[in-house]
Amino acid sequence: MTTKQEFFVDMTCEGCSGAVTRVLNKLGGVQFEIDLPNKKVFIVSDKDTDLLLETLKKTGKAANYIGPK
Repeated sequence: MTTKQEFFVDMTCEGCSGAVTRVLNKLGGVQFEIDLPNKKVFIVSDKDTDLLLETLKKTGKAANYIGPK
């Protein structure tokens, strides 16, 4: 089932959001929006939230799962 999930990612610049874009595009099967000023990433996917969180952590930034949006 496809759901929209909200994550916090400690992004401070365009380079940070670019890293998030790269890891999520590499994962595939996801649609996402990045809210850089509020350090949030919204992901629409049928993938497990743990997998999404681990993928976001590959950026080297602190990341937390907030919940369904």
